[in-house]
Amino acid sequence: MNMLGLFPVLVLGTGLILNAATSTVPDANAQVQPADDETPADIIAVQVRKQGYTCGKAESAKRDPSASEADLPVWILKCDNASYRVRLVGNMADHIEKL
Repeated sequence: MNMLGLFPVLVLGTGLILNAATSTVPDANAQVQPADDETPADIIAVQVRKQGYTCGKAESAKRDPSASEADLPVWILKCDNASYRVRLVGNMADHIEKL
């Protein structure tokens, strides 16, 4: 058998072994902690601003259980200059209604 033909296979195999040995795998049980100064109001206010609404300082955000559905939470966001009803939709644009 031609040894030169095996060389790429050996190099690739060695690279894969080194990659597996040196890569770090996050702990499956580790939980991501939000920053201490981040509140639900701040997070929802960012989403509202991304869609062009004004929200100077987010004061509070309370979940609206009567309008929420299982996978579509609705929040009432109070900013210093306006209030909004925000339905968080996930990967799509959120539904925002100025109150």
